[in-house]
Amino acid sequence: MKLSLKWSSWIFALVLSLVLAFSADVFGLKDSYERSIEYMSADGLLLIIYVLIALIISFLCSVAESVLLSITPSYIEGQKKRRPKHAALLKRLRRDNVDQSLAAILTLNTIAHTVGAIGAGAKATIVFGSTWFGLFSVIMTLLILFFSEIVPKTLGTIYWSKLASPILYFVNTLIVILYPIVWISERLTNFISHGKDINIFSREEFIAMAQVGVETGHILDKESKIIRNIFRFESLKTNDIMTPRVVISALPEDMKIIDSLKEVIQTPFSRLPLYSTNIDDITGFVLKEDILINAAQKRGNEKIKALKREIIAVPKSVSLIALLERFLKDRQHIAIVVNEYGGTDGVVTLEDLIETLTGMEIMDETDDVEDMRALARKQWKERTKAMGLDADIFDQSKAEKMKD
Repeated sequence: MKLSLKWSSWIFALVLSLVLAFSADVFGLKDSYERSIEYMSADGLLLIIYVLIALIISFLCSVAESVLLSITPSYIEGQKKRRPKHAALLKRLRRDNVDQSLAAILTLNTIAHTVGAIGAGAKATIVFGSTWFGLFSVIMTLLILFFSEIVPKTLGTIYWSKLASPILYFVNTLIVILYPIVWISERLTNFISHGKDINIFSREEFIAMAQVGVETGHILDKESKIIRNIFRFESLKTNDIMTPRVVISALPEDMKIIDSLKEVIQTPFSRLPLYSTNIDDITGFVLKEDILINAAQKRGNEKIKALKREIIAVPKSVSLIALLERFLKDRQHIAIVVNEYGGTDGVVTLEDLIETLTGMEIMDETDDVEDMRALARKQWKERTKAMGLDADIFDQSKAEKMKD
């Protein structure tokens, strides 16, 4: 229900008069109350005007401050396509020149409080006398607390997206009107902060936000784990996720296709490294599918190196981000991890990257049996636990699949 300014003024005056009248009857201060009625016609109206001006202006300033600080960078980015001009104003007032916006808001709020306090205090002394000035000060303080701070800032925080447009134009106009004061305030702020920009978000804050999203039910726990793992990608190295050389399934390139069938059928891997003399001399890799197809086409006497494909080599110190970029650039799924001497330390695949990213190991039906990757899986879980990654989701996902 909306009330006009006139009715609001008279209601405030009536309530205040009733309070004073009741207090006068209780404490026997009839003379003070009668004197206040005599001055209510002129000074009383000015008193109400001073109080309302202070409350209304302070209310708007508190709403504007709350809305401005509640606008998120993601909201600004989302407005760029739908409302480019609005997004530009958002960016200027909230991100680029937020110190100007806050200076204008706080300047007007301070002026309103100062003028309101001086004017209302002077008129309250005339209207009610010095005897009631203390009670008036208490009432005025409560009004400012509730209607200039608590209520407007709560509204601004809850409904900031709906109030953003009108508030932005209000703040923009305010900056123009109060620009001399804003300019001085901006120079003073830059002098104190030495021109340093405030970082709105950090990696740690993003990770914390992901966890908060799980607790509030806005994102799934699995999604939160992926987000947290993404931000650890740059700090992890290839040797943190590789399959160690002790469990690499590799074949000599001079072996005949028919002779490799027994080992190929038993291995769960789809890509097998090939070496010339030993495991430190990896020359390429072969697809398990190619071996089986050629064996079925009665080419078993041919050597495996006829099916050899090129394999890339990466240092063990390369980051996972760089490794992923290399895989995508070369369109490869497997790489040999080499040490500083050029020897083989292990094998890393695109699958390993995805496992690290999602926090769970990719399994197929052949992995349900005990195989050579048992040690690698154990070491992988130990590494992820030591690195702070979330691998526990794997056991939960596997249990769900078993139930299905």
